Amino acid sequence: MQVVHHPADATGVASTADDATAGRVLAADAETADSFLAQARGLMFRRSVPEGYALVFPFEEVGSRDLHMVFVPFAIDALWLVDGEVRERKRLRPWLGIGVGEADTVIELPAGAADGVEAGDRIELRE
Repeated sequence: MQVVHHPADATGVASTADDATAGRVLAADAETADSFLAQARGLMFRRSVPEGYALVFPFEEVGSRDLHMVFVPFAIDALWLVDGEVRERKRLRPWLGIGVGEADTVIELPAGAADGVEAGDRIELRE
């Protein structure tokens, strides 16, 4: 799965092109944390993640979602989405970072991968 960024225009509306080549690929190799254990573990105990990687946390409904960096020895970019729209973006520091946001999907990326992504932009998950 790919994670693709569609920036909002000057009016605040994100592009949603039907063209499969539109948008900027943030991650070409996204893994889904779709079990309770996978969501609880997240990126803990990994030494690093490769460029082009993302971990996607899908939830059944919108709610307050928090992330912590305990046992994660590298910085990450985190995106909180509601219906594909970015609500919050934050860079989390190794070991001590904490982030909270309303979301039905959370995406963790290597630090720097989400540079340029802002609230109101759209994120598409492509198979």
